[in-house]
Amino acid sequence: MQYLLNAADFLWSHVIGYVLLAVGLYYSLRLGFPQFKYSGQIKKVLRKNLKSSEGVSGFAALATAVGGQVGTGSLVGVASAIAYGGPGAIFWMWITALLGMIITFAETVLGQLYRVKLDDGTYRGGPAYYVQNGLHSRVFAVITAFFYIIGVGLCIAFMQSNSISQAFTGVVDANPIWPGIVVAIAAAIITIGGVKRLTNFSSRVVPVMAGAYVLVVLIIVITNITKFPAVIGLIFKSAFTAQAAVGGIIGHTVMDAFRHGVARGLFSNDAGNGIAGIMHAAADVKHPAEQGFLGMFGTFVTTIIICSLSAFSLLLTGVVGDPANGDGIVLVQDAFQTIMGTPGRWLVFFAMLMFGFTTLIADLFYGESNIILIFKEKYKVPLWIYRIIAFIMFIVATQMDLELVWGFIDVFVGIVVIINVISLFLLFKDVRMVLNDYKRQLDEGIEDPVWHREKEYHLHSYKENKK
Repeated sequence: MQYLLNAADFLWSHVIGYVLLAVGLYYSLRLGFPQFKYSGQIKKVLRKNLKSSEGVSGFAALATAVGGQVGTGSLVGVASAIAYGGPGAIFWMWITALLGMIITFAETVLGQLYRVKLDDGTYRGGPAYYVQNGLHSRVFAVITAFFYIIGVGLCIAFMQSNSISQAFTGVVDANPIWPGIVVAIAAAIITIGGVKRLTNFSSRVVPVMAGAYVLVVLIIVITNITKFPAVIGLIFKSAFTAQAAVGGIIGHTVMDAFRHGVARGLFSNDAGNGIAGIMHAAADVKHPAEQGFLGMFGTFVTTIIICSLSAFSLLLTGVVGDPANGDGIVLVQDAFQTIMGTPGRWLVFFAMLMFGFTTLIADLFYGESNIILIFKEKYKVPLWIYRIIAFIMFIVATQMDLELVWGFIDVFVGIVVIINVISLFLLFKDVRMVLNDYKRQLDEGIEDPVWHREKEYHLHSYKENKK
């Protein structure tokens, strides 16, 4: 296991963090910082794409993507980032989010451009699809799809089951395997119903659960408001200054803050790993740039809002200490308990249940989309094999060590990020083309820009890909 953890630490400390920030800065500079320039379009686009008469609406895809983002990363990820990287890790989570917004935009646009249409009328897309159809490499597309199935469709999904079970045992003295069984059954019911059932479920649940969580954390912040300026100062100071060990809190280096902040920041908003391109590819919108704006909004919500509030609750209540004494969801429950008593632990459990469950079923969808790319028209049997393995592992994962699960996630997702970032650099011209087309129509006075699908010069239908 130590070899795995060492590999994960090397990837995120010396490779991925820098690469991820570099591609975000590259896109921001070349496109004129659209994450700020077009922020006013988000409200308009969101209102326009609340429903779709034909397929999955832009809002439904956004809600499902956010449901897959505002999950374990926003609770367990934040707690682990602070426990292992110190308060300064939160600063690097913010930086990752701001630069990650444009990365998510690019992934979403490419997901729309190079998606394929299935026989049931729904769409599938994502990094493996734009490697195949945009970069014209079937071999690398299959390799990419394989790593997504393992890293996202299985490993990240396992984390959700593990965290839900840990949250349950944090309030009830029971074997964690039982909530794992319930989660597996519920996931099967939603997943087997297809992408429309998944997006319908998420579009109803996500806004409510996110709003409720924000409200409760705001109460924690308000009740500790006198400590708030000191907490903000600590975050910025710790990002650039090594922290010595004091009392029960272990010391943290600047590299610890950077490594864990970037890694958990990515895990919370998925920017850079290409997941946004998979879910947003399913949306039925008039212009790819519109879904790109919604993708940026999802990244902002998950990290800048939800993760920040989670971090504030942990730091204001002072529950973060030596990770040997517990990390992950247990720390969040400790924070809520300081304000609300035992009901606070239950509240975190229900939040983790809903956040983690929507993330889990989204991760299953991501895995399925890549199964379809690999096996094409013969995907149905492999798809069921994948589902059965996943459902069994959701139960097994409840018995796994949290650090080991994080190790697998960091290694496989790290490989996924490298593949995706290379693709983003090579396909930059296509993202720029879409944004320029949207800008041109706005400049011409067209209030509702429409993308003409014949411009998708690399796009192939699902049937064409069978040839």
